[in-house]
Amino acid sequence: MSSTRSTRHQFALIDGRRVFYREAGSPDAPALVLLHGFPSSSHMFRDLIRLLAGDFHVIAPDYLGFGHSDAPAVTEFDYTFDNLTAVVAALLDQLGIHSSILYMQDYGGPIGLRLAANDPARVAGLIVQNANAYLEGVGQPLLDIFLPFWNAWTDETERAARGFLAAETTKFLYTTGARAPDALNPDAWAFDQAGLDRPGNDHVQLALFKDYATNLPWFEKWHAYFVQHAPKTLIVWGVNDPLFVRAGAEAYLRDLPDAEVHFLDGGHFALEEYAPEIANHVVRVFGRR
Repeated sequence: MSSTRSTRHQFALIDGRRVFYREAGSPDAPALVLLHGFPSSSHMFRDLIRLLAGDFHVIAPDYLGFGHSDAPAVTEFDYTFDNLTAVVAALLDQLGIHSSILYMQDYGGPIGLRLAANDPARVAGLIVQNANAYLEGVGQPLLDIFLPFWNAWTDETERAARGFLAAETTKFLYTTGARAPDALNPDAWAFDQAGLDRPGNDHVQLALFKDYATNLPWFEKWHAYFVQHAPKTLIVWGVNDPLFVRAGAEAYLRDLPDAEVHFLDGGHFALEEYAPEIANHVVRVFGRR
């Protein structure tokens, strides 16, 4: 395997903090930035990176507080989606990536769409995998737990939110709705849980849970961006996801009627089962060949 097809594991220094990222492919190829979800990291893209490195210059960062990136305490860094977006933007600037295709899953949606709305010239296309930009995509279990938390941070609402940091919840996110749960590699959720269990990381995640409410006012801005700029868009969605439901994928078509949509018999982390199929769609829609 050539050096450009092999994944390089690297760190960049952003405002004095180390940000980890995986990189593969030739810098001369179209840039593809992979933005991970909760509670994962760039680790969720480990198979996809290998499959796409022959066609794209792939960059997959870990946000601060996730994966191998630094995880400063909440007293040292204000964990908001605005600030995580700013760190990703600074990383891309440092790497000289000024236009890229954005692959967004879960938390990758509000981060990637902030990048797009703030600077449309950054975006050469969008790939959406179970990432919401419409309220109808938010499953009722999420609303039942997080609406009270967004309205008031109390002992009771915090206790409910903390349920999303438990090991059984992390496994649930991977296995529920999967086509073949017994075939999934448990290393995926074990790796994620190790990050959640680091001392102080619970406060990081609670801060982001609380700040997620700020994404809702952004929805209209993102819809306006879709209509005005009509980015080429590919949607690949695990339809058995109980948290980010099928209606969220269908809603994109209101503002992006030319988007290509593929529904997969999988759950929230459909990439665990469908990496080759998703890679084929990405190459066909966005590749140079």
